[in-house]
Amino acid sequence: MELTEDQVYTEKTFTIKNKLGLHARAASQFVQVANNFDADIFVTRNEQEVNGKSIMGILILAAAKGTQITVRAAGSDADGAVAALGELIDQGFGED
Repeated sequence: MELTEDQVYTEKTFTIKNKLGLHARAASQFVQVANNFDADIFVTRNEQEVNGKSIMGILILAAAKGTQITVRAAGSDADGAVAALGELIDQGFGED
């Protein structure tokens, strides 16, 4: 992934906190937030990386409570994207 001068790359690891993990509703919320940003967003669990703007990709991760995932983004609004997604994860997707 090549970045231009005005693009930023950032990544951060988060722990899934909600009881049901990244199930369909939580994955849908994640993708909705991700799609508010122009940055390219990817999520990694173990060695598996998926597009953070794809609900199927997020569901494939099968991230249960306690699972660590890494969210990385590249683009002019990458910092904001990772921060917003991290807040969603840290708040347990509003479930707990």
